[in-house]
Amino acid sequence: MSDPTEITWIESNYSQYVIFGCGVLAIVWGAVNAMFVKNVQLDSEKIYPNTNEDDKKDEAYAAMMPWTSEGCRERMEEINVMIKEGAITFLKKEYLALTIYCTFFSLVIMAAVDMPWAEGYQSVPFTMISFIVGAATSMLCGYIGMKIATDANVKVTYLCNTDINDGFIVAFQGGEVLGFCLVGISIVILEILILIYKASLAPGTLRETEYLFEAISGYGLGGSTVALFGRVGGGIYTKAADVGADLAGKVDGALPEDSPKNPGTIADNVGDNVGDIAGMGADLFGSLAESTCAALVVSSTSANIVNHADAIYFPLVVTSAGIVASFLCQFLAYVKSGNTEFKLKVQLWVSTILMSVMLIPCI
Repeated sequence: MSDPTEITWIESNYSQYVIFGCGVLAIVWGAVNAMFVKNVQLDSEKIYPNTNEDDKKDEAYAAMMPWTSEGCRERMEEINVMIKEGAITFLKKEYLALTIYCTFFSLVIMAAVDMPWAEGYQSVPFTMISFIVGAATSMLCGYIGMKIATDANVKVTYLCNTDINDGFIVAFQGGEVLGFCLVGISIVILEILILIYKASLAPGTLRETEYLFEAISGYGLGGSTVALFGRVGGGIYTKAADVGADLAGKVDGALPEDSPKNPGTIADNVGDNVGDIAGMGADLFGSLAESTCAALVVSSTSANIVNHADAIYFPLVVTSAGIVASFLCQFLAYVKSGNTEFKLKVQLWVSTILMSVMLIPCI
């Protein structure tokens, strides 16, 4: 049992402005990049599929993939629609199963933590609510990632046939949507939960403050639960589709990788989106929520930290500083000189140095 030391939680507008300001900035910038990707038009006449003459002479293959720039664009969009519909269908089924599981698991959490026989009992099941909010946020982040990926994939593929730099920019903008929206949504919702719980519980001792943040930790648990199913379930699906397409195409049909003659490649690409994009988005959110909640729980055990709001909000302020550093460094991707690898390496080094410097005022 912790020492029931009385504490005075000093409010600080500085922390609130930084956290909410940076969180909203991230969400808005993610939405702006989503608009950029959506507005990309596939109207170039310079695209010609890279294939060999034997495939061009194959009548069935030619009917499937017309060898004109306009026909190729239309075929790309048709395939993309099939992949998008498959990914959405998979997520609906997966999220339905996850909703059922999370509903039962939330009842287990309430029975174990939020009932009268549990220490720190409150009439409101705060931990269960945190868990549900975290699970819902994780699902939202996974859906955002899958949605922007299925919109950007065909545009990146098309543009890379005309200008590799244009394709890289659209791919980069698509990645920014998930990255910025995920972090912005997670810290804004977490900060709102903290403020609501603080107003409801009104902690006056160190132990009561510990209980507050232990209840908040359900937020990270909810994110991790969805990430487990999203990453593993989506990964199993994408690997099964990948192996199935390869066995059917390469072994039985002697077809090259991702050949349009092999319908299994549609399932393969659906799996890539739901596993590597939606699953990864949920996984990233789970990692962020877990680490932040863990830091908050540890911080709540110290009276010196709890008595200073800026100190107890430090994990969220660090994440906010990371948003600003990422926002500044993302402009380096638009520099014309250098190849893709060079641009990404420069961003990595500059963002590391900038983030290190920005931590100084946070302390």
